[in-house]
Amino acid sequence: MPPPLRCTASFPSTCAKTLCRAGQSRRSFSTTPQQDQRITRNRRQLFRWLGSQGQNFLNPLNGSTNYLGAYNNEGQLKRVVEASAEAERKRKKDAGKGNELAKDDAPEGAEEGGGFKGKIPPETTRDLTPFPLNRSFVSQPVLSDEFREEIWKRVMQDGKSVREVSAELAVEMSRVGAVVRLKEIEKEWEQNGRPLAKPYHEAVMSMLPKTPFDPDSKDKGKPHESINDLPVHRKTGTQIFHPTSESRHFTREDAAKVFDERLLPADLRVPHPELAEMHKDYKAGLSLEERQARQKERDEIAERKRQRASAKKAKQEAAVKKVDTGRVEFRFTEISVDDAGKDGRGFKGVGWRYGHPHMDRSRGTVKIPTSVE
Repeated sequence: MPPPLRCTASFPSTCAKTLCRAGQSRRSFSTTPQQDQRITRNRRQLFRWLGSQGQNFLNPLNGSTNYLGAYNNEGQLKRVVEASAEAERKRKKDAGKGNELAKDDAPEGAEEGGGFKGKIPPETTRDLTPFPLNRSFVSQPVLSDEFREEIWKRVMQDGKSVREVSAELAVEMSRVGAVVRLKEIEKEWEQNGRPLAKPYHEAVMSMLPKTPFDPDSKDKGKPHESINDLPVHRKTGTQIFHPTSESRHFTREDAAKVFDERLLPADLRVPHPELAEMHKDYKAGLSLEERQARQKERDEIAERKRQRASAKKAKQEAAVKKVDTGRVEFRFTEISVDDAGKDGRGFKGVGWRYGHPHMDRSRGTVKIPTSVE
């Protein structure tokens, strides 16, 4: 019988570990499983979730959103289960009318047991909550590919203004401008042969709520978003208590002047003031022909203003002499000495902001108001 092996410090580390393993018995005297063999409660719940709800995210549905809030604990769509339960109640209610009528009452896509086939019921607000613990967050719809293509076509090909397209399609003006810019970049990349992330785009769009474009129903249907919300002006951020008499007719124009003398009223600060004017004509009891004639006249006036502004801008650009050196572009503008005014402080003069002290820095200047107007 060979002598027993002992692990001593005189052996090298590698040899010591080998000899120690050789001297250990293969038999386990403990009945408690090791940590890696233990299945904890969280681990069981994880695999239970992967086998029920997790299957829906491994194999997402076609033509539907795929959010956590839309499924129950068994991994079934809540709206499908409710549709099946409603169909079951109708079948029991109409049981005396025959099996054919009971089958006809079932909604399209509902099956017994909470399943579905074919077209599933549309999403509700509850199904558009990505975070089950935050019911206040609801996923908003995005523009479909056909909708974005139609926006680009009306602006770039038909020559319509951003404001006009926004009013026609019920899409905010800033979003219309962003869609046109992104579509221009996309089409430029396609012409240059640059690859686009089409599979990623299609995968993301298939799981998001979308606003489709129906050319047959033009302005009918649910709008994509509110387009005439009043923007918050920085002058209106303060709370003001303005006393006024009860007999006075206090209008929005008066309210704007309370905040600032140059602040426009709310009817003119909205993104689409023409819609407010059209609603005023409607409330005044004008006929459809009269409202259309007034709106056409307002559109012509606005178009003439845009043309004058464009002509003025083009004239200013033409007056600037440009010299391109290849690296930089120099721009020279002719300036007259008389533009600075008699006192040399005119805002049209060169350097009118610099080199001249302000009057409030001079001594002997009365800075306290001497009269109240």
